[in-house]
This record gives sequence, C-alpha cells and structure tokens, in this order.
Amino acid sequence: MADADAFEAPNFSDEQGMVRETVHGFARSELMPLAPEIDEKKRIPRQIYTRLGELQLLGVPVPEAYGGMGLNGLCAATVVEELAAACASTALSVAAHVGLVVAPVLRFGSEAQKKRWLPDLCSGKALGAFALTEPNSGSDAVAAQTKCVKKGDRWILNGSKIFITNAHVAQVFLVCASTEPGAGPKKICAFLVEKGTKGFTIGQGDEKLGMRGSDWGELLFQDAEVPSENLLGQANAGWDVFMETLTGGRIGIGALGVGLAQGAFEAAVMYAQERRQFGKPIGTFQAVASMIADMSVGIETGRLMVYRAAQLRDAGRPHKRQAAIAKLYTSEMCNRVCTDAVQVLGGYGYTKEFPVERYFRDAKLLEIGEGTSQVQRLVIAREVLGRLE
Repeated sequence: MADADAFEAPNFSDEQGMVRETVHGFARSELMPLAPEIDEKKRIPRQIYTRLGELQLLGVPVPEAYGGMGLNGLCAATVVEELAAACASTALSVAAHVGLVVAPVLRFGSEAQKKRWLPDLCSGKALGAFALTEPNSGSDAVAAQTKCVKKGDRWILNGSKIFITNAHVAQVFLVCASTEPGAGPKKICAFLVEKGTKGFTIGQGDEKLGMRGSDWGELLFQDAEVPSENLLGQANAGWDVFMETLTGGRIGIGALGVGLAQGAFEAAVMYAQERRQFGKPIGTFQAVASMIADMSVGIETGRLMVYRAAQLRDAGRPHKRQAAIAKLYTSEMCNRVCTDAVQVLGGYGYTKEFPVERYFRDAKLLEIGEGTSQVQRLVIAREVLGRLE
C-alpha cells in the first residue's frame, strides 16, 4: 500500500488485524484484476460472492452461532474499505448486503428469524437487498407509498421501489411499506421478502454512470403475499428499523469512500513516481506533489472519522451525527481525490487504460446514495441545533 499506516486502527485485536490482511490480499490479488471486466460487463461474477463467503467476509459482525465471525462493526467497515480500493462495485454490493440487511436482521430480528436467514446470508448462499427508495420519495423516505395490509396470517404489499442495489442477485429483501401511506413514520413496517414471493417481481434498472458492476433494479409488488413471520420488529414500528439501519449504513459508505480514494491515490502515486517529464519524475514537481499531499491528508482524515463512528456504534454510544459527518466528508473527499488522480495522470487519466477513470465515475454515487450530501448536512445540523421547526 502507498500508505503504510492504513492497516493501523485503534482497538484492533490480532484477529481483526488478520481479517483485514486477509481481505487486503484477496482484494489486490483476486478482485483487482477482475475490476475492469466487472465494470465493462456490468456484473460481479458469482465466484466473487462465493469466495467472500468462504473467507467469512459476508458476516463479519454476526455471532458464530449464526454463521458469522463474531467481530465488530469497525472490522466490518475495514472489509468494505479494502474491497473498495480494488473494486468499488463489489464493495458497494457487500456494504448493502452486510450493513443494510444482515445487520438489521441481527439487530431487530427474532431468534427464529436470525436462525432462518443469517446462516445463508453469512455464507453467501443468499444475498440481501435494502428496499426503501421509491420513484416519488427519494430523500423524503417517509413519503413512501408502498402499502401493506394485514390479511389473516399474511401481509399484502402493493407498490414499487427503485435504485435497489443487488436487486437481481439477492434472495432476501428488506422492504419498507406503510399501513397508511402519507400518515407519517408511525405507520411504517419492515418486511423480509424472499425472491419468488407471489406477486413480487424485479424489473431492470437504468444505465449507470459508475458502480456499473453492482447490480440494481426496480421492485414491483402487486398483491404480494408476505407471511406474518417475515415482519421484522413490530407492526407500525418499522421506521426505527430503517433509520437505525441507514445510520449504520452511512458508516459503510464512509468506509467505501476511504477505500475508493485509497485506490485512486495509489494509482496516482505510482504514476507520479514512474512518469518522467523534463528529465525527472513528475512527482518531483511541486504542483503534482501538492496534490498528492492533499490526497493523503484527506484520506487519513476520512479514515479516522469512519473508525471513530464505527467505534461509537460498537460501544452502543450515540453516533448519528458522527456517522453523518463521516459519510459527508468521505464522499466529498473521495470525489476530490479521484478528480485529482485523473489530473495527475493527465490525458492518460481520461482513458480506460488506467483505473482512475473508473474510480472517478464510481465516486459520484457516494454523494447521492444513502442520503445525499445535503441530507447529511441537515442531519448534522439537527443533531447540533435540535429540531427547530
């Protein structure tokens, strides 16, 4: 790695350090060579998920009794970070699977639900997807119109979701629906919906700018029948499930931003060391060296923010503001780093011959997904000022 300190994290046990070294080796030796093909073909090969399952990287924070590694959220964040340095598409799919499905099942699921779903989710036999966003309710998630009605021992769902990561590769979907659309957060329910459920179909997603290998699509519910035992938590208490999950997910996106920036940084450093102009490496020129220095400062700062938010969450301490800060800073920092990496490579940075072109395209999603930068600023301000309205 270009940054030798990147492996260091406060309170890392020997086992957690070994997990990070394992994923680092996998990402650089097995995943990175496939990254251009993943981007070009717009799909992550199934063998990647199989290998992630074999390495136990899909259930890092899950207790061993349910098939996981029993480690903490900080360790899980570093897994996403390392994957992102090699292939952001894979990191995004893993972050959605672990942070937005595995974590809430572990946190809010009944014992029966944990035993039913977690072993397959941890092994990679099943993948997860998080279904909150709708065509007319992006940042205003509480305005979701997907409706659920209790009918005997089942719930009937009607509505649609868009921009759902892992839509076509997932077997388990965490779905937001309302018993009374438009009535606010106290009418929200959270359901675990399985692929193949009657009345549930999956449509194609739009062409994407970046993260092209990470699958996404539209979910359609037309009198979809979901068993009552698939309700996660209590009826009309699902809003807390989704908001708590998104808070944790922001830490995962922060880790992805750090890793993606690290990958672009390393490519820029290597080029600056090897590319010669006017008889010497371009890294000796002050203009280039200053960009490299700023990249290093931004990445290290973002890494510390992410680790701090993860540690607070692991300790059960308030961390909503810190998670939003980490997500906001790292997503914007990552875009700056990737832009500067392209600039360091000049014309070559604008071609697919070098990976910074892909990193540049991938980075933009981080300022949009799981709450835009504008939403993060609103969350931070409300945590500092309180709700003034």
